This record gives sequence, structure tokens and C-alpha cells, in this order.
Amino acid sequence: MDKIKVLLVDDEYLALNLLENFIKEIPDLEIIDKVKSPIKAIDILNKTRVDLLFLDIQMPTLSGINLLKTIKNKPVTIFTTAYAEHAVDAYGLDAIDYLLKPFSFERFLQGVNKAKEQLRKSNILKSEPLTNQGLEAFLIIKSESKTIKVAQQDILYIEGLKEYVRIVCSTEKYITLMSLKELTDLLSGSGFMRVHKSYIVNLNRVRSMDGNRLELGEHKIPVSRDKKTDIMKKIFG
Repeated sequence: MDKIKVLLVDDEYLALNLLENFIKEIPDLEIIDKVKSPIKAIDILNKTRVDLLFLDIQMPTLSGINLLKTIKNKPVTIFTTAYAEHAVDAYGLDAIDYLLKPFSFERFLQGVNKAKEQLRKSNILKSEPLTNQGLEAFLIIKSESKTIKVAQQDILYIEGLKEYVRIVCSTEKYITLMSLKELTDLLSGSGFMRVHKSYIVNLNRVRSMDGNRLELGEHKIPVSRDKKTDIMKKIFG
């Protein structure tokens, strides 16, 4: 994995400098920016890759809690604050840790290790292909309040629902905030194919083709006309 890209957001220079000094002690962390303004932080988060966010809560204009609520694709987040009463709200937004000021380097390192483990899992899962030899790989998704590990080999198809997708497995269905483009890239080389503007299909689970529809048990998935020949070759040789 590349260096972990870190953004620091706090309205106090002393807090920003302390975090910066701590981060300099950890070789695989790289600060992309440190800002006092939550509005500027939102702009950075919307335009730049951020893996790990250190975020103060009590700030002028916009609190850290409300800032995180505005971000669509949230990075792994560690809240830093002098106020313990915000912990429930912070964990409700899936923050990986909550550092109560003043915190020591040892406590800071505990939070970083939690974040690195979360990022490591995501990175490994993205790089493990599902092969015809049965090597098992997983998607980690968030559905409602749960984090779920879904075996790729159990997935029948994935349907696009604007900003969300529906992942249909043999016995379960999940709706999660992801895009078909993101999943197409993620599952590339794993036996999955984008067969229609709204569908990705696990080709290993296709049993037959009827006209312009793939049959996966009771499910019938439409196929784009321009992809039909390629799909036929991949499934039926």
C-alpha cells in the first residue's frame, strides 16, 4: 500500500502542530494538508484523495460532526477534541477512534494503528482476485448500520440504483452507498462483467441466456446489445 494520505483539521495551531509532529514519527503517514477552516477541509476532501482524517469537533462555522455528515465518501476518521460528550455522535458516524485532548503519543499511536488496520483490510480485499481455482475474496460493505463481509463467489449480480447499488447474493440482498463504476473497477479480473448500464453479473453464476437476458436461477438480467457477443464468448466459449 502507498503512504497513507492524511488531512489535519483543527482551528488551533498548537493542536495542528502537535499532530504534525506526531505524524512525522510514523514513516508511512503523509500529510497532504493541515487546515483551520472546516469549509476549506470540505473542499479538499471533495477534490483530493484522503485516507485518514484527523478532525476536531468544536470549530467555528461548522463542527467536525456536521462536517463529516456532508462528506459523501468518508475517509477513515479520528476525532480529536477536548469534549468527551461528543463521543456518541462521533462513533455514530463510524469514526475509528476518539482522542480526548490532551492525548499522549502512545494514545495517538493506538488510534493510528486502528486506522491502519482498517485501511490495510480494505487494500487487501481490493487486491485479492476471485479466480476459477476457487480463491475466495470478499467485499467489505456498509449496509444500514452494519459492516458486512460478502464473499464474491456468493454474489449473483449487482444492480445500480443511482447513488446506491443492490448486491444480490444466493440467499441475501444488500443495499450500500457505492457506484457501479467503483465496483466494476474493484471486481475487474474477478469473473464479473458489466453487462448493462445498470448491472454487473458474476459470469460464473450464469446458467443460460434467453434472447437478451442472462438467467441466474430465478433472476433474469438484461444485456446491452453491444456486449452480447463478448458475453457469449466469455460464458459459453
